[in-house]
Amino acid sequence: MRTGAQAGHPAAPSAPAAHLPVLYAQVMDGLRVVEDGRYLDGTFGRGGHARGVLQQLGPGGRLLLMDKDPEAIAEAERGFGGDARVSIRRGSFATLAGWEEARDLDGVLFDLGVSSPQLDVAERGFSFGKDGPLDMRMDPESGESAAQWLARADEAEIAEVLWRYGEEKQSRRIARAIVARRAQPLTRTAELAALIASVVPRGKDKSNPATRSFQAIRIHINRELADLEAGLDAALAALKPGGRLAVISFHSLEDRITKQFIARHAKAPPANRRLPQAEVFVPVLADLGGAIRADEAELAANPRARSAVLRVAEKLDGQGRRVA
Repeated sequence: MRTGAQAGHPAAPSAPAAHLPVLYAQVMDGLRVVEDGRYLDGTFGRGGHARGVLQQLGPGGRLLLMDKDPEAIAEAERGFGGDARVSIRRGSFATLAGWEEARDLDGVLFDLGVSSPQLDVAERGFSFGKDGPLDMRMDPESGESAAQWLARADEAEIAEVLWRYGEEKQSRRIARAIVARRAQPLTRTAELAALIASVVPRGKDKSNPATRSFQAIRIHINRELADLEAGLDAALAALKPGGRLAVISFHSLEDRITKQFIARHAKAPPANRRLPQAEVFVPVLADLGGAIRADEAELAANPRARSAVLRVAEKLDGQGRRVA
């Protein structure tokens, strides 16, 4: 979410002031956009990174845009629908393998998690700081809402989700309180936040007691981690040798999956002397730089970038070599 470019980096795109793309310059460097390349932005959001890619594409370039959120797709149609170089598809990046155009790509970008517009609009139900319907679906026309899930899931399932996806130490206590409240169903974000606050003391870091639970429920409702695993596999298959994969994560669960995915395809697994000699390992990816984070200038302009981590990898040729 940058306000401008640093020296030596591509200029930031002209975009609505409300949306500043996270790690913009670092993403542009990582994707290494070429004029006649083919690129896919699997999480269009409000198009900050996509605008940057499109500015560097020539007439023969191609930009594919995806998003689960119908509001994001509507924004993409308004801003990019008239450009012959752009193709737009509504859906999760987990399904990109089914998009015929998503082949021989020079770059793929996933900007994970909830977007700023989703957080800032109370009606989407993502924020415990803004009262709205308890929804949390990135695609509000698909699947069950957070309110529907909390109304039917048993105590053990709720506790497991809060612990697994939010690392919430009070997961059982919160789940017990949610189930006990069933006589008065939770339908608003403020109701859920208040219930959690009533059973969980505020920590020393002064963060809202509902922070971890809201994250966990959102991840579960949107199948975010399962989609990420499927999307990474599909992206690797869609990239051509020399193509770049760029993934921005906002919490450790996402980043761990991305880091392990890159490592699994870039490094040979540790040898085990007790097992027969395995086949020779041929790397498929090259890890380019490890974890990349926002600098102080970006953090000062956009505190939400503090948790952002970018990882970039390059697809190798069939012999495990980088393409010149």
